[in-house]
Amino acid sequence: MKKLILSLAILASTFTACTSSDDNSSAQPVTGEITGPITVDKSYPLGTYTLKGIVKINAGVTVTFDAGSTITADKTTGDNALVVLNGGKLIVNGTSALPVVFTEKSGIPGSWGGIIMYGDAPIKAIGGVTTSTSEDGNALSYGGTNPTHNGGSLNYVRVEYAGAKLADGTKENNGFTFYSCGSGTTLDHLVSYKGADDGYEFFGGTVSMTNAISYGNYDDAFDWQDGWQGQNNSNWYALQVTKGNFGMEIECSNNNNDFWPKVTNITLKRAAGCTPEVAGDVQVDAIQFKKEANGDFSNIVIDGYTSYTEGATTYQGAAIKIQDASTNTNQVNGSKINLTNVKITNTSVDILGASIGTPPTPISVVFPVGKYTPNAAATGASLTTGAWSTVGGINLIQ
Repeated sequence: MKKLILSLAILASTFTACTSSDDNSSAQPVTGEITGPITVDKSYPLGTYTLKGIVKINAGVTVTFDAGSTITADKTTGDNALVVLNGGKLIVNGTSALPVVFTEKSGIPGSWGGIIMYGDAPIKAIGGVTTSTSEDGNALSYGGTNPTHNGGSLNYVRVEYAGAKLADGTKENNGFTFYSCGSGTTLDHLVSYKGADDGYEFFGGTVSMTNAISYGNYDDAFDWQDGWQGQNNSNWYALQVTKGNFGMEIECSNNNNDFWPKVTNITLKRAAGCTPEVAGDVQVDAIQFKKEANGDFSNIVIDGYTSYTEGATTYQGAAIKIQDASTNTNQVNGSKINLTNVKITNTSVDILGASIGTPPTPISVVFPVGKYTPNAAATGASLTTGAWSTVGGINLIQ
């Protein structure tokens, strides 16, 4: 009898432990406020959070967000942004079905500063200098000698309505801004949605980005400078609607570099009726190269970069635009720009050189053999749709 009672007690204890474990695994979403600076490791479980202020993740600190969380800023409270300082880490564990969304209460483009990450990977800024000062309003130094810098991992993350001017008010921010971030950082399945500046901007560094969507951003879909040299980029998709400048604005800060980034599987689309961000500043080309810009790009689809009329002048949209003579001489003629398997539709001009001098004379652009190859069978970006790529019931991949 004693053995039977003991066995029943053990069974009851086991049942209670299992029930307790099951209850913990089905915890309900939480709510909370995120403020900074964040000075110790912090994990935010599935929940709905308010981001208040320019929240900085300090060096040596790791901040983690679980899948499915929503983080909302409110411009009426002042400047808001999430900033990962050099040495800090941001881990976002979104999934296709449960992305992590960073948004702003008003739903108006340009209402907050987005996600900004700093590292100490190499840069080459204007004058060939290896450090520079950020233009995001934080005025922080960036650039270093650590190509494998690791700022964390962003997986299935959507940033909405960013592009606000912060602090000094002289510069806007982007959906995602990366200052000298390194190859140890993971950027995968990201969405920049309806921001007032670029969808993504890289300031030097070696980080790469895969499976990225830029939708409805007012300035450029993708932008970089300061000798960014990410080597493993793929599946970039842009759709410019309402307002938008270049699909990709590429520059190397006037440095004739012997290195460059590589991007495969690119789709750049401009919707009918999309106009430049600002009247008088006409930027209507799919890919613009300037200030010694270079790069290796393959399997590209370009669509919808048609002519645009402002006042009495009609501007031709080009698939490929070379903006200055030195870029043409050193990068095009020097075989440092490689564009292979390019499909162009509904676009005014395939390749165009800017008009320079007095009187204005178009730059003659002729790519060396094999450096520009059209291909009507090019497929561009290949992305799997899901909740991560859907806003308000609208699929962003069109």
